[in-house]
Amino acid sequence: MSRIITPALDSATGQTAEVYAKIKKMAGSVPNTFATIGAHGPAALQAVLNADGVLAGGSLSKPDQETIKLVVSVAAGCDYCVAAHSLLGKMAGLPQDVLKQLRDGQPTGDAKRDALVHFVKVLANTSGTINEAEFAAIKHAGYTDTQLVEISLAIAVTVFTNVFNRINNTVVDFPAVH
Repeated sequence: MSRIITPALDSATGQTAEVYAKIKKMAGSVPNTFATIGAHGPAALQAVLNADGVLAGGSLSKPDQETIKLVVSVAAGCDYCVAAHSLLGKMAGLPQDVLKQLRDGQPTGDAKRDALVHFVKVLANTSGTINEAEFAAIKHAGYTDTQLVEISLAIAVTVFTNVFNRINNTVVDFPAVH
């Protein structure tokens, strides 16, 4: 059960109502995490949506974006975001077996994707400046400096929702993952 009370969506006014309307137009409904964030921090929710908009217009593929978000969510132990990004990853074209491999920390067999996964895991699970070998490996895999910026943004926005959902114990409204 979620810890933070979320008023009924239809009672929202002002900036909260506006951001909910944008989400409904894009996704058809407002996911629980966005409903709660928007009810108590509409500017924070708008920042998340803006960051996702930047990523959507960037050079990272949607499957790469969802790979990053899923790997970060697994590292954080955020059940909500693991379920969400498993569904969004499927919608972005990642096959079910690849999604399971990502959740289980197994290689996917795609050298470029596996290099991205390794890089994201290093960033999610360590502190300090990454070493030169890690930087060289992601560059060797074909990721550009611009994409390194986008990888960083995808990680940052995912960490925000992971942390919020861990605080709130947000009720998962996405299909269960196995």
